[in-house]
Amino acid sequence: MAQLRVESEPLLGRARGGGGDGRPGLPTRRGVLAGPGATARRDLCIDQAVVFIEDAIQYRSIYHRMDTGSLRLYRWYYSTLCQRALGFTILLILSLAFVETPSSLTRTADVRYRSPPWEAPCGLTQAVEGLCLLVFVADVSVKGYLVGKAQFQQSRWLLAYVAVLAVSLVDWLVSLSLLCREPLRVRRLLRPFFLLQNSSVMKKTLKCVWWALPEMASVGLLLAVHLCLSTVFGILLFTTSEQGEGQDKERMTYFRSLPEALTSLLVLLTTANNPDVMVPAYSKNRAYAIFFIVFTLIGSLFLMNLLTAIIYNQFRGYLMKSLQTSLFRRRLGTRAAFAVLTSLKEPAGAAPQAVGVAPQDFLQALQKAQLSSFHKQAIMEKVRSRDDALLSASEFQKLFNELDRSEIKEHPPRPQYQSPFLQSAQFFFSHYYFDYLGDLITLGNLVSICVFLVLDADQLPWDRDNFVLGVLNCVFVLYYVLELVLKVLTLGPRGYLSYPGNVFDGLLTTVLLVLEISTLVVYRPPHPGWKPATLGPLSLWDLTRLVNMLVVFRFLRVALSIKPMAMVASTILGLVQNLRAFGGILVVVYYVFAIVGINLFRGVILAPGNSSLPLPNGSLPCGSFEQLEYWANNFDDFAAALITLWNLMVVNNWQVFLDVFRRSSSPWSEIYFVLWWLVSSVIWVNLFLALLLENFLHNWDPRSHEQPLAGTQEAAYRVSPELMFRDVLEEPREEELLERLGRHPHLRLCR
Repeated sequence: MAQLRVESEPLLGRARGGGGDGRPGLPTRRGVLAGPGATARRDLCIDQAVVFIEDAIQYRSIYHRMDTGSLRLYRWYYSTLCQRALGFTILLILSLAFVETPSSLTRTADVRYRSPPWEAPCGLTQAVEGLCLLVFVADVSVKGYLVGKAQFQQSRWLLAYVAVLAVSLVDWLVSLSLLCREPLRVRRLLRPFFLLQNSSVMKKTLKCVWWALPEMASVGLLLAVHLCLSTVFGILLFTTSEQGEGQDKERMTYFRSLPEALTSLLVLLTTANNPDVMVPAYSKNRAYAIFFIVFTLIGSLFLMNLLTAIIYNQFRGYLMKSLQTSLFRRRLGTRAAFAVLTSLKEPAGAAPQAVGVAPQDFLQALQKAQLSSFHKQAIMEKVRSRDDALLSASEFQKLFNELDRSEIKEHPPRPQYQSPFLQSAQFFFSHYYFDYLGDLITLGNLVSICVFLVLDADQLPWDRDNFVLGVLNCVFVLYYVLELVLKVLTLGPRGYLSYPGNVFDGLLTTVLLVLEISTLVVYRPPHPGWKPATLGPLSLWDLTRLVNMLVVFRFLRVALSIKPMAMVASTILGLVQNLRAFGGILVVVYYVFAIVGINLFRGVILAPGNSSLPLPNGSLPCGSFEQLEYWANNFDDFAAALITLWNLMVVNNWQVFLDVFRRSSSPWSEIYFVLWWLVSSVIWVNLFLALLLENFLHNWDPRSHEQPLAGTQEAAYRVSPELMFRDVLEEPREEELLERLGRHPHLRLCR
């Protein structure tokens, strides 16, 4: 009973009598824990400190239950296995759209050649979806319990989570009751929410988008006014009592009615139909070009770029704000761990300024925390170097700066050879000049491939004499194998594999060697007139083509060895982590629009010969959907819808899609495509550009490339983005941390 009572009490209760010898906001001193339940209380303190440390490492909120059972559940919920299972569940329920009716399991999306797809039996996808929904019910239940009722009611995302689950479960039951024949599945539109709510970075990105909407709307209003006024002016300009041939063609093709004129100029904003929309009038009178030039200057070059500038201005501090929030969460978590550990052991009669954490208590908590062995070892070494001196709050915080750095892996030592010849060979083949020679050989190989592709362009693959190209391929592959063997002898097997570039080259060389041996075994060594008939599953040309394709991939090493290109490549790779939130939001937008598009336009694009696409006199106008044979662009299944939306986002020839769906379904279909253009091309692409610019401006700042001096402690680490921005981030004040810590609903600090 004593143990249960101790675990149910808050670790640091508020002072009841108003007395206390500590400073305001700091824990009062209680002396060494002793008496009944002291061991259980100490274990609870250590467990709470461990969770606070893990929250700080992962930038999580610390506002959750802190009793023993809740801490055990909390750590289990955020374990790698549990989070990966939740991520797999989200991926699984999103992937159901590819196999549900309408199924995407066909070889082609072209309505002319598409065979009937395999349809999953009723109940199969519903069973999988039901299991996924049960996982989400368990997920929101655990989250709700851990944060508590008050926090749960204040969290809009958790309340929305419950609402989405309720609607999804009701719709799932309706689907089962109708034997999978329901006309509309509302829950398919709600599935992307599960991806959004599971990512705090995506939530923050959506919040930034919401903040930027008012200013984007102001420019959008100007753009709409410009478009409407230009539309009215264009109709008046090309509708007169005396019509010329070019003027009448312009009116009938692009300005016949207000909706068609508005659509034509909207497409002109994206320059997709330029100069087509201008040619009929311009061919008869060059003065008409002034109208289209002025419209493009104001709309495309001024207002659209102004919109880009506004979005960039809004997101210029996006990365900084994100890093600042992450820094505050880390400082708050470590400060909470400090407050917990200070109550474990306090010397009798210690002065208030001697408040601190005993190193052995911190090491005990650190041993139980989940973090990389490298970071754990680095922090432990710093703590042990202090002997038994208590850690102050500032010193405690500085220990976790080690988390911002990552270890630079040292390459294994090279083999030691006694022979002077081997030593000389080792020096030569480990020199960077030998790498340059390999790059030059690879470049020569690529040039030879290009030369033969040009010379044999007029011949069919099976009519080509592959003798010279076959000999060259054999020679180059032999060099690549020799290079691999020499580097392995020079660096040793472990040393060779410690370089990512060597691993890349080694894999390609191994595959090239296997393909070359297969070619020689099946089709014999190259000889004049070497163009044998196909033997086995692959022809000689197929094998040669595979070899040449791998050589093209090997050429990437040459490109990356050029310093400016290597800097660009490393910067792009570094952007991937920061762009994950934008990629996730794009997935959500694509998913929702694809489902809506399937419900609106499924089956409206029919194969040629049907009367669903009426054309004047049965002709095929140049540039029409039928003449361009865009039959694979449709909304008949989820995969086809995604590709169609991608082609629309690029906006090249998107007026073709507007025209065909207007003719085959309804004139109101243009609203769907215009909304997609606004969301994807105008908003999302500009957001992507804003973040891209911010990251590149920082990475190309000369101060960002300053290297630490050799022999210093910083030289042993690779700097992370958080550490690179640390000089411009604002450290949270102690008073602010204590104030936020005092508002913890399950951990009350003494006053």
